Amino acid sequence: MYKEYGISEETINLIQKCESEVQDEFKKINEICEYNSLKVLKAFHDNNLSEVHFGETTGYGYDDIGRDVIERIYSQIFGVEDSLVRGQFISASHALNVTLFGLLRPNDTLLSICGKPYDTLDEVIGIKENPSSLKSFGIKYEQIELENNDFNYEEVKKRVSKNDIKVIEIQRSRGYSLRKSITIDKIEKVIKEIRKVNNTAIIMIDNCYGEFTNKIEPSNIGADILVGSLIKNLGGGIAPNGAYVVGRKELIELVAERLTLPGEGREVGPTLGMNKKILQGLFFAPSVVASSLKTAVLTSKVMEELGYSAEPKYNEPRTDIVQTIKFGDKEKLIKYCQGIQMGSPVDSNSIPVPGDMPGYDDQVIMAAGAFTQGSSIELSCDAPLREPFLAFQQGGLTYEYGKLGLMKAVENIK
Repeated sequence: MYKEYGISEETINLIQKCESEVQDEFKKINEICEYNSLKVLKAFHDNNLSEVHFGETTGYGYDDIGRDVIERIYSQIFGVEDSLVRGQFISASHALNVTLFGLLRPNDTLLSICGKPYDTLDEVIGIKENPSSLKSFGIKYEQIELENNDFNYEEVKKRVSKNDIKVIEIQRSRGYSLRKSITIDKIEKVIKEIRKVNNTAIIMIDNCYGEFTNKIEPSNIGADILVGSLIKNLGGGIAPNGAYVVGRKELIELVAERLTLPGEGREVGPTLGMNKKILQGLFFAPSVVASSLKTAVLTSKVMEELGYSAEPKYNEPRTDIVQTIKFGDKEKLIKYCQGIQMGSPVDSNSIPVPGDMPGYDDQVIMAAGAFTQGSSIELSCDAPLREPFLAFQQGGLTYEYGKLGLMKAVENIK
């Protein structure tokens, strides 16, 4: 079958060698998967999930008991007071936009303490001029850069001690930046340092790509509000769209009224038959995230064996499902992404090429032969076409399919 699939003996031997050397890491991932599976199953049981909750509402979506139970389940899993889990969110960037506009008012200040956020928020914040940005509404923005892939704790404490910051934003994953993703222990440390000098600022976490990669979430260590996508980790490859916002009840109410309208908030919003898919995706999510992590670990090991720089290293602790590979060569980067596309279940005969995309300054190449458009819990690989030509790989609904996609990409760059 490998031969029919176009995989050489050389690549098979390389993969098998690397696979045998990463088994200790796989055991750690399996333990986390089992823990989070128990967490999900207990939440389903405690909230008496029943087939009746799979029903569909339309129009205004009044009295959607399935929607309500989903949000109670999310609240329990994250250990928070309240949740908003809706298909009306188009993406995580949309959910972040709604959250920021829900929490901030004119003359308030937003502070990012891990440098500039993801590219798609440039126009939301007003880093790049847009008449609909936070800046256009008189909301101020500041950022503090990381130091050696860690928070500048003293600078953060000094700035927030003035008590004029409304929202502190932390982006857990690296986005398209050269920095490392931020680990849970670093997030916990900076939250403790902030609370020594400021008890009022809202600490918001962009939690994308990080859910279920550890046994705890930032909400368990003091974060006030978390935002993430359902076409990433928690959708399990089944949820067709949507996002979640979880955290303190009064904050969720503000976000809900920005998503819909003041006075109605969370009470409206039809689920249009999505409840079962959201719940089933959440049920599979611990296992799917584990498969993505295993695919990333194997990728890191294989690409290092081939002489490329990969980050994280195969045996380093992980805080998200993103794996980067530094090619230092534009053509090698493009070839690798095209190989991932060849190993995808959908549109495998398509050839991705760099192009302009809304929200990005550089041309971007995106390989994603996915069942859900833009789903990055499915095996995908994308990159801005700029030095040092880093590929950002994520996902893999099953480890076996992730491994096959990697093999196809390796063949394509050889």
